Amino acid sequence: MFPAEFNYHKAGSVAEAIQLLEADPDAKLLAGGHSLIPLMKLRLARPSAVIDIGGVADLKGISVDDGVIRIGALTTHWEIASSQEVRDGNALMAEAAGGIGDAQVRNRGTIGGNIAHADPASDWTTVLTALEATIEVQGPGGSRAVAVGDFFEGAFETALASNEVVTAVRVPVLSRHDHGDGHDIGNVHGDLGEYAKMSHPASFYPVVGAAVVVSVQGGRCTGAKIALGGLVPSPVRAPSVEQALVGQELNAANISAAVDHLGDDLGGQLIGDIYASAEYRGRVAPVEVRHALLHAIGLGHH
Repeated sequence: MFPAEFNYHKAGSVAEAIQLLEADPDAKLLAGGHSLIPLMKLRLARPSAVIDIGGVADLKGISVDDGVIRIGALTTHWEIASSQEVRDGNALMAEAAGGIGDAQVRNRGTIGGNIAHADPASDWTTVLTALEATIEVQGPGGSRAVAVGDFFEGAFETALASNEVVTAVRVPVLSRHDHGDGHDIGNVHGDLGEYAKMSHPASFYPVVGAAVVVSVQGGRCTGAKIALGGLVPSPVRAPSVEQALVGQELNAANISAAVDHLGDDLGGQLIGDIYASAEYRGRVAPVEVRHALLHAIGLGHH
């Protein structure tokens, strides 16, 4: 199917893109196009105009400063996966980026476009929630920073106004120090991150994803952030599991006991679709959380 008719604009700057959005509230931004174009071809999206921001250089690039990694909104998944700065500072980000879609998607899709689309099962929405990321947004009134927990408001809904543009994503550097054998969790001090997902075998679309960040000291968990995607309309944290892990020695038995609390966090609003029923997703969720935690401490595998 062909998309409905639309006007096309190519913005040369963020300011110009904002002006175009203000002039036409029904316009949509085009970044990598891997979310918008398929929707337009199916006529599920019928924007009056498409504003191409793909050439705005200010929205590209990766930098590290004072313990924070800043990733421009137009940075592709492949650029994140292959960045040595990201690999060294936050391997969880690099790992997640390397597992998104196929090579074509990774080379064209962008982190900004992905989170603005706000698919409930997106890899990035889940990972950024676990990392407590900050989203940089720019509009007519200037720039503002939005905590990731406030950015995603529901399925395909965000706190982004119709005349605002996502400009960058900020995530923390995960510090890790190995004393002796890095394969022994007792010798690891710092933060460990991992992402595990059950994905559709043809498209690699995440059905259920779990991202974990655990802080470790002497083999014990001193802090945990666990997020899940694909279960409810927005990525959700698992505070009951997080609390059950803190203070515990990180071993298979304690991890399994903590994950048993997951049902307390999910509630009864699980979603189902053509990929999996709500019941199936609910059964897969603890498996993926356990998988991510075990892999983070070196007891599991991908």
